[in-house]
Amino acid sequence: MTESKTNIALIGMPGSGKSTVGVLLAKASGRDFVDTDLLIQSRAGATLQTIVDENGYEALREVEEQVLLSLQLSNHVIATGGSVVYSEAGMAHLKTSSVVVFLDVSLETVRKRIGDYSLRGISKRPEQTIEDLFDERLDLYRRYADIAITCDSRSMEAVCEAVMAAIPKA
Repeated sequence: MTESKTNIALIGMPGSGKSTVGVLLAKASGRDFVDTDLLIQSRAGATLQTIVDENGYEALREVEEQVLLSLQLSNHVIATGGSVVYSEAGMAHLKTSSVVVFLDVSLETVRKRIGDYSLRGISKRPEQTIEDLFDERLDLYRRYADIAITCDSRSMEAVCEAVMAAIPKA
């Protein structure tokens, strides 16, 4: 890993395992862990779902971008929200200090893991289905990823091991 890229940033759909794998990665790599969804909730003083319900998905994306641009971290694992890839400025900032890892799961796995996505605070247009969202985001995840890890048939521990194996060593 280059000296300036001491962070590992996880991107992917809701339910891809970013938060769970992030904690495992932090332990395995000796890094600190931060979840941008929690930072967003702290900054907004509301849950992600409340932000979406009261102010719309655009408001959530705005706060998410502000949180991303304010990050000044080194030696962290960063679990991002699924909509992080909509912010070009945020992703550019993240990529200056992070190896970006896409946790790639199928639509079927997303459906299985998140169940009723209306309760998840997912940043999507009101008329947008989970299928539409998946299709729209897939290209963005691939565009920004330095590394992609297929997660469908792997345990979270196995995903962590795959990420560790794929990350360039310092």
